[in-house]
Amino acid sequence: MRHVAQAFCQSISRASIAGRSQVVSSIPRLPVLPASQQGNASTRSQRTFTSAFASARSRLLPQPKSLCRTQSPVLSTISAQCRSISSNPTDRQAQAPVRVGRSYRDEQKENALVDEDDTDESQGFRKSGKASAAAQINLSARLSKDGSGTGKTGAGWGEIVRLLKIARPEAKPLALAVTFLLISSSISMSLPFSIGKILDIATKPAGEAATLFGLDLSTFYLALGGLLTVGACANFGRIIVLRIVGERVVTRLRSQLFRRTMVQDAEFFDANRVGDLISRLGSDTIIVGKSITQNVSDGLRSLVSAAAGFTLMGYVSLKLTGVLALLFPPVAIGAFFYGRAIRTLSRRIQKALGSLTKIAEERLGNVRTSQAFAGEIQEVNRYNKQVRQIFNLGKREAVISAAFFSSSGFMGNMTFLALLWFGGGMVNSGAISVGDLTSFLMYTAYAGSSLFGLSGFYSELMKGVGAASRLFELQDREPTISPTKGIMVKSARGDIEFQKVTFSYPTRPAVEIFKDLDFTIRQGSNVAIVAPSGAGKSTVASLIMRFYSPTSGQILINGKDISTFNAKQLRRKIGFVGQEPVLFSGSIAENIAYGRPHATTSEIVQAARKANCQFISDFPEGLETQVGSRGTQLSGGQKQRIAIARALLKNPDILILDEATSALDAESETLVNQALATLLAGNNTTISIAHRLSTIKRSDLIICIGADGRVAETGTYRELSEKEDGAFKKLMEWQMSGGEGGKISTRGAKVTEEEEIAYREEEHEREAEEEEREKGEGVVVKAEVKGESAQEGEKKA
Repeated sequence: MRHVAQAFCQSISRASIAGRSQVVSSIPRLPVLPASQQGNASTRSQRTFTSAFASARSRLLPQPKSLCRTQSPVLSTISAQCRSISSNPTDRQAQAPVRVGRSYRDEQKENALVDEDDTDESQGFRKSGKASAAAQINLSARLSKDGSGTGKTGAGWGEIVRLLKIARPEAKPLALAVTFLLISSSISMSLPFSIGKILDIATKPAGEAATLFGLDLSTFYLALGGLLTVGACANFGRIIVLRIVGERVVTRLRSQLFRRTMVQDAEFFDANRVGDLISRLGSDTIIVGKSITQNVSDGLRSLVSAAAGFTLMGYVSLKLTGVLALLFPPVAIGAFFYGRAIRTLSRRIQKALGSLTKIAEERLGNVRTSQAFAGEIQEVNRYNKQVRQIFNLGKREAVISAAFFSSSGFMGNMTFLALLWFGGGMVNSGAISVGDLTSFLMYTAYAGSSLFGLSGFYSELMKGVGAASRLFELQDREPTISPTKGIMVKSARGDIEFQKVTFSYPTRPAVEIFKDLDFTIRQGSNVAIVAPSGAGKSTVASLIMRFYSPTSGQILINGKDISTFNAKQLRRKIGFVGQEPVLFSGSIAENIAYGRPHATTSEIVQAARKANCQFISDFPEGLETQVGSRGTQLSGGQKQRIAIARALLKNPDILILDEATSALDAESETLVNQALATLLAGNNTTISIAHRLSTIKRSDLIICIGADGRVAETGTYRELSEKEDGAFKKLMEWQMSGGEGGKISTRGAKVTEEEEIAYREEEHEREAEEEEREKGEGVVVKAEVKGESAQEGEKKA
């Protein structure tokens, strides 16, 4: 379709005014494609033809009216050929999926089926040269969803052993719990044997001595009651001790995991979602805790009861025990495969729960944005979709559990029936007594329930293993930048030097933010860093604070490479105020003293006054006013001033202000700047990442970084603003004009007068073509409507 449109344009452009009738013969006939090819024809090609037709026709229309009238047969013929395309039934079918008002998601689905050559660039963003590099994502720091990223084999028993190692400090309480367990289980398992002996005595002929273990029946009953009481007390002690031990283990595990998470580097948090981490620290830990406490307690009891039951069954009758042993392997094999299936499902459920937690955390944390765009229903549907996925996984788990436990129960009943059949025959033959058969059947019931409990214990244990594997993967992850390793940092004063620094974010290694970046910031100076959006202004702050390490090059403070510094101590010497200040739930005083928890009230008040936090006096509770979650009870300017006070309280050697006054009004900004100038003059180094002209003007030095990741120019405000072709001046002019100043070079390259004239002419040509195209399309529509109206009039006549 595209080559037909091009041929059409060439034919129209060659037509002369004197020979308009020849245009018809020079237009190539539009071929009618087969249905299979028409179905693949894109809307892009049809729009190209229509646009070309309108553009060519517009070249004919500006002629005198008489001339336009002479060419009407030509135009009507062209219009008829254009309408024949849309009137073809097969074409209409091919265009049926394309409807007015399509949503963005619908277009994305359709574009997936269209070739890239047929994609209309006007319908989306043209990919830049960085797009292919940005597509090379490095997620080596991301944790696996199911905890399988540890690279270890035998992922079941390994986690169990690690869980037992975590419980090693509780060895003495565990030994006491095992003692209680042995006592309670031994007493419980003696009851069937006693009942059997009592039945044998009851079936003896009258007149024979009724004694049991040398005791008369009344004394024996009292002794048995006391023994059962001791067993109940031992069982109580077992449960209490194991539960307390389990809670201690879970508390220790949660503390270790949270600490391990907090020391991870920025690369880790770039690659992992907060919702998944919350799920690991929350629901995964709960499952592991349940597995260690209640599950282990019940599992040990079932194990001891089953072992004692089988031992006493062999003591009563080896023959019946052999019959039972023949029916045991199928149940054991079924329990093994059931446990593996449950472990896999448990990991999938925990993965889905992590995604659900992420959705809830993000949406509830930004609920005002959703409400502002009336997106409540959309977010509810998104949440419900994830809930349904978890429901389906839970339903699968229920089906598998029902199949296993029902089949296990059926096998147990059949086993009991078989024992009754064989045992009844043995009683008739005199091989065993009625009491022995009764004891054996009771031991069978005890052992069967214990085995049933062991199967449940195994399934719950596998759930715990699935959750534990995710926890241990987080615990084993070593940060790239350790916050505690490195030389001691007593002071961060001195010149800050970037020497040939090249940097790419770890998650986007192919996209270079900086390339051989070189600049020096003198001790005690006030430096502003300016650059186009996305050129890496905030990245400079991240590198100085050692959130990331340069790909190559060095960053020096007082002549020492900061890569050798203890990152935690270095950050204590740096004050940071971000563009979007972050406050924690608590009082205003707690947030100001976050960097110095032991600061006095007078120091907190002094820092608040220097940051112009006079609004605190308007609150009834003053410094004890609760700021709410993320500071939602305060305005943006109030949060920003509290963040500035928090940084000032540290009295840092280096103060980094990343658009720190962007949310302040002019009066507050002036007061804060005066306080900063008074406090930091000559002692501390201030690095301002700014767009505001007032912030830039008060700086001692301006470092302008170009879009290529290098320093375009440096100097004072007066020096840089006087450079006619300077990158800083062009950037300021572009910002002052609201971004409508045309093409701005931030690299300091000179633009010649000839290039500027050529650029302006090119702009005028594009505007003229757009106007002609719009006029042509409007005339085509009017001509077609007029022709259709004339045809309808002829039909009516």
